[in-house]
Amino acid sequence: MERQLPAGRPPRLVSSLGLGQRCSEVTLDQERGLLAWRHPRRGGENYFVPTSEIIAVEESELNKKQRNTGKWHKLAKPHSFTVYYVKKARNHRWWCRNVTFWCVDENLCNQWTQALKELLEMQKCRPKRLLVYINPYGGKRQGKRIYEQKVAPLFSLASISTDVVITEHANHAKDNLFEVNINKYDGVVCVGGDGMFSEVMHGLIGRMQKDSGIDQNNPKAPLVQCNIRIGIIPAGSTDCVCYSTVGISDPVTSALHIIVGDSQPLDVSSVHHNNTFLKYSVSLLGYGFYGDILKDSEKKRWMGPMRYDYSGFKTFLSHHYYEGTISFQPAKHTLGSPRDKDSCRTGCYICKESEQQLAEQQKKCGLKNEDEEEWKVIKGKFLAINAVNMSCACPRSPKGLSPAAHLADGSADLILVRKCSRFDFLRHLVRNTNQNDQFDFSFVDVYRVKSFQFTSKLSEDNGSNVADIGKKRFGQFCRDHPACCCNIADSTWNCDGETLDSSAIEVRVHCQLMKLFARGIEENYKDEAAYSHSSIEHLL
Repeated sequence: MERQLPAGRPPRLVSSLGLGQRCSEVTLDQERGLLAWRHPRRGGENYFVPTSEIIAVEESELNKKQRNTGKWHKLAKPHSFTVYYVKKARNHRWWCRNVTFWCVDENLCNQWTQALKELLEMQKCRPKRLLVYINPYGGKRQGKRIYEQKVAPLFSLASISTDVVITEHANHAKDNLFEVNINKYDGVVCVGGDGMFSEVMHGLIGRMQKDSGIDQNNPKAPLVQCNIRIGIIPAGSTDCVCYSTVGISDPVTSALHIIVGDSQPLDVSSVHHNNTFLKYSVSLLGYGFYGDILKDSEKKRWMGPMRYDYSGFKTFLSHHYYEGTISFQPAKHTLGSPRDKDSCRTGCYICKESEQQLAEQQKKCGLKNEDEEEWKVIKGKFLAINAVNMSCACPRSPKGLSPAAHLADGSADLILVRKCSRFDFLRHLVRNTNQNDQFDFSFVDVYRVKSFQFTSKLSEDNGSNVADIGKKRFGQFCRDHPACCCNIADSTWNCDGETLDSSAIEVRVHCQLMKLFARGIEENYKDEAAYSHSSIEHLL
């Protein structure tokens, strides 16, 4: 995007400014949007900061130690300004750092301050007013403290005004989003875990469809995209969505992504049963193993986050499998595959090209003709059926359930884990935590799909019209007591950490339905010097 500089403003500003007790040549390249200086100490290291990652510029005063040292006695009163900027560190962490420049010439100081502030004003993608929802009960109940101590000061520094709502009950944020004047905000921020994000997402998408007259109960309805971005301040137990879209679960990093106005499109899957809308999903739809874990853990909320470990171990030992039929439409518009090594990164080429191809495909055929395309049907006994719109990475599983899943390519990765021995299933689970290929097993199949349907053989939904599959019911032998022939209760769908009422579902992926204050996962920077040099190389 070409920068339009203010009339009469030189494209390049170069001055010798004070930095600490010494002088440094400071350059502001306004055409390329780059602030550069050489540190007088630290071996004369060069610093390069894109103006898009400058948080704020303020007039400031030098501290007493600087004013009373050495040559200050011989100079007139110095004038100074402080630049607050993003410093990128290891593991995708961002810090807010600052540098103070000074000079004796007041006009020169004002010229620099004005030039930098004008460049910041040109960053039209930055939010000026935000609606903030804080869940005080999620995770370790630290949401309010995290926001007040780590996030609010940064928003204030960046001159962002906020309206803060402390949620008092489940669906408080969702219900509020249907009532509030959403057009006066540049974005919505949720402080909490994945559950809080899901609540805000459902509120925003639902509000957008309601205002546009779209019936969410129609599984084939083309949903209207949400133009209002969502920011996630992680304060939950896992924070999978934040980790998969930023690369780290850190409140300061997420706040800085919001401040600089980053935008990351995100696919959303709609889940229906019998032409009735159930939920939206952006991370995991899990049946069998992950559904059973969630169902069991809900009974043990008193244990806190530890309940997931307990229920996971218990579910693994039970080793239940479920018989059913799944049918899906392959995502032929996508460029990648679940088995390749092309992970989704900032400015992902695969997401951009896949979105364009899908748009062209829908323009030619239309959504109504999609059901006439090829469907594949698979029947079997499954330990787990997982559908993911993103990698689902988290600190415990750094590469996630599907490392090559893409955030915005209009598809989901469908992972089918067939009945196998307990030991083989353990091998598969362990590979979710290391660098080995978790799909490299004969009992694991993975497909990239744009829609799918599932019906369990044990489903009581005899009236389901989901592909007219699963009308016939029959029992399943208990794995641990094969002689008793007892029926095992049907499993539950885990939809982004919430249970679904029906096991027979119809799922459709909506390409780039919403946007986050994020930029996807960047390539790692080892240290500040590496960040500095890569920044200048990128801009040059």
